[in-house]
Amino acid sequence: MAGKGDDVAAQGEGRPTRGRRWLARLAFAAAAAAVVVLLLFGGLKSIAALLLGFAGLAVGRAAAWFFLAYRGVVRWLALVVLVAAPVFVIVVYIVNRLLWEVALSVVLAAAAAAAGRAALSGGAPAGPPEYAAARQRQPFIIMNPRSGGGKVGKFGLKDKAAALGAEVSLLEGPETVDVAALARHAADRGADLLGVAGGDGTQALVAGVAAGRDIPMLVISAGTRNHFALDLGLDRDDPARCLDALTDGVELRIDLGLIGDRAFVNNASFGVYAEVVENPAYRDDKAGTVLQMLPDMLSGHQGAHLIVRADGRVILEGPQAVLVSNNPYEAGDIAGLDRRARLDQGVLGVIGVKVDNAAQAAGLLNRAARSRELTALTAHEVVIDSSEPQIPVGIDGESVLMPTPVRCTIRPLALRVQVPRSRPGVPVPRPQLDWARLRRLAFTSGPAAGGPPPHDQSRQNRDNLMRRPPGGSSVARAAGCHARTSG
Repeated sequence: MAGKGDDVAAQGEGRPTRGRRWLARLAFAAAAAAVVVLLLFGGLKSIAALLLGFAGLAVGRAAAWFFLAYRGVVRWLALVVLVAAPVFVIVVYIVNRLLWEVALSVVLAAAAAAAGRAALSGGAPAGPPEYAAARQRQPFIIMNPRSGGGKVGKFGLKDKAAALGAEVSLLEGPETVDVAALARHAADRGADLLGVAGGDGTQALVAGVAAGRDIPMLVISAGTRNHFALDLGLDRDDPARCLDALTDGVELRIDLGLIGDRAFVNNASFGVYAEVVENPAYRDDKAGTVLQMLPDMLSGHQGAHLIVRADGRVILEGPQAVLVSNNPYEAGDIAGLDRRARLDQGVLGVIGVKVDNAAQAAGLLNRAARSRELTALTAHEVVIDSSEPQIPVGIDGESVLMPTPVRCTIRPLALRVQVPRSRPGVPVPRPQLDWARLRRLAFTSGPAAGGPPPHDQSRQNRDNLMRRPPGGSSVARAAGCHARTSG
C-alpha cells in the first residue's frame, strides 16, 4: 500500500534538463530576494508585519472553520472575523508604510513557488496506450436531455449522432428509467458500442454494463461537471466533438471502480458529503442544506461512525469524510474536484478527513496534502464499516443507501473507452513544492539530481495482466476482480 504523495512525487520526476536546473536556481534566488527585500527596506518592522500577515491568515482559516461548524451567533461572529482579519492586516501595513515592501516580498515568494513547481514538473506522465478502434456497425447511445442544463439539445447531439449511424435513446418523461437495464437490452440486441451523454452517475451505470459485456464505451461530455470526461482528455466545452470517436477514434483501456457490485468511474464518498447529498433539500438549495447540516456532522453529533480499512488494515476510525476514487487524485484533493493524471494504475485512491477542533481544521486548510488530519494513500481494496446497518454513499454524485460493511475494489483495465483521436488531452499535473528535491535539482550535478526515475505502475499492471489488443478475451474476466458486498 503506497502513500499517494510518493506516487505524485514520482510522476513529476525525470532526468533533469538544463532548463529545469535553472528554474530551480531561479526559485531559490526569488525566495532569497523576498527575504532581502524585507530585511533591507523594512528591517525588523517588515518581518513583524509579515508575521502579522501569517497570523491573520491563520485567524481567517480558524474563523472559516467556526463558520462551518457552528450555528447562530457564533457562525455570524466567525463571518465577521473572516472578513475583518485581512482588512486589519492591510490597514496595519498602510499605517506603518510597509505595504509595498510586503507586497513585493509576497510577489517574489509567489514567483519562487511558480519557478519551483515548473522545475519539478517532468512533463505529463504517459497516458494509457491507444489502440486502433474498429468502426462500429451498431452503436447505441443513451442521452439525458436534462443533463448539464440541456446540452443535448443545445449542441444538437441527437441528430448528429443519428447522422453518424448511431441509435439514440432519449431519457424523456417524468418516469425513472433503469439506464443499466436499457444498456443491457441494447447489448442483447447486438449493440457493439454503448455511449452515454449525461452526468457522471449515468456514465458509471453504462460503464458497468460495457465492462461486463467487454464492448467499448463512448463518453459524451454533456453533464454539468464532466469529471470523467476531463480525466479522459475529452472536450468539455463542445460535447459534439466527442462524437468524432465514431469516425476517427482510438480505444483506451482504463480501470473501473466497484462498490459492491455497482461500478463507479470517479469516486464513492462517505460521511459528510454523502449525508448532505442524501438530504432531499439538497437538490433545491445546495448551499443552505450544507450550512444547515455541517455543524452537527463536524462536531460528531450526527452521521454514522465510520471505520475504514485499506487492504485489510484499519487506517481511520471516526472520520468526518472519506473519498474512495478510481485511481488517486492529484495532491491530496479532499473534495474529488481535482484531476487524476492516470486512470490505469490499478489502485484506488483513499482520502480521509478527521478534524476535532479549529486548530486541526486550520492545519488541514493550510497544508492539505501533508496535514495530520488528512489520510491519503492508495489501496486495492477499501472496506467502510459502521455500527449502522446502512449508510449513505455518494456514488459519482448520486446518493445511495448501502448495507454495511461497504466494500470498494478496483478492476484493472476492465473498461474499453473509445475516444476521438484528436482531443484536448489530460492537463499536466501540478507537482507539490518540495524544497529538498528542488535543492538537489539546483545544486547537484548528474542524472540523479532530479530523483529516481518515475515508477510506472500502469506498465506493471499491463505486464501482470498480459494485456491484449481490443477484441480479445476480457481483461476483467482474466483478472478475476469481480467484487461483492461483504457481510
